[in-house]
Amino acid sequence: MGAVLFILVLIASFIIVRIGAVAFQMTGLEWSLAKFQSLSCFSGTGFTTKEAELITGDQRRRRIASILIVLGNAGLVTMIATVASALNPEQVLIVRFSESFLPFSIPSAMVPWINLIVIIVGLLVIYKISTNRKIAGKITRYLRKRIRKKDLLKPVSFEELLLLTGGYGISRIEVCENSPLIDKTLMESDLRKNDITILAVVRGSETIPNPTALVTIHKGDELIAFGKLQNIRRNVCKA
Repeated sequence: MGAVLFILVLIASFIIVRIGAVAFQMTGLEWSLAKFQSLSCFSGTGFTTKEAELITGDQRRRRIASILIVLGNAGLVTMIATVASALNPEQVLIVRFSESFLPFSIPSAMVPWINLIVIIVGLLVIYKISTNRKIAGKITRYLRKRIRKKDLLKPVSFEELLLLTGGYGISRIEVCENSPLIDKTLMESDLRKNDITILAVVRGSETIPNPTALVTIHKGDELIAFGKLQNIRRNVCKA
C-alpha cells in the first residue's frame, strides 16, 4: 500500500509542477524558465538571486510560488513517510492479499523488496512520461486549456510582455557624466554591436521616438533601450 501511495504522490507532484509552470508562463515567464522556477519552488532548490527576483517582484508569481512551496513540503513529507512504510517488513497487506488471491503466500521478508521494485518501476515510468515531449506536451496543453477556461489567471499586460526573460528587457537609463556615449551619435556609439536598440531619447521635456543613427547623445539624456539589461548598464553609464 505504501508503494502505491508513493507512486500516486509522485504523479500528483508531476502534475502540480506542470500546473505551476503553466501558471508562471501565463504571467510572462519564458517556458523553460517557468518550468525551472516551478520545479525550484516545489522542491525548494535551484534558486539563484537573479531568478528569484523574477518571482518576488510580481504579486501573482509570489502567490503561485507560495502554493508550490507549501505543496512541495507536504509532498516531500508524504513521500518520505510512504517510502518508510513501504520498506517496513511488518506490513501485512501484501501478505494477506497473496494468501487470498495468489496460489502461494509471499513471505513477510520479501514485502520491502517487492515495494522497492514497485517504487523503482514507478519512478522509471513517470520519468519516461515527463521526458517524453509528445506526452508532456499533451498534458501541458490540457492543463493550460483548463487554467484559461477557469480564468484562474488574468492575461499578461502589454508592459509585462515587454519584460522578457534571459536577461533581456526594456530599460530607461540616464547618460551620466562619465558615460563613453556623450557627444557621440547613435551610429558612433556602437550600441547595436552590443545588442542594444535605442527606442527613444528623452531630453528634458522633449522625447525623440525611434531616433535615427545621426542623433547625438548628450549628458543627462535618458535612453529608453531594449537589450540585455547588463549590457545596457555597462555601456550607457560606467561607474
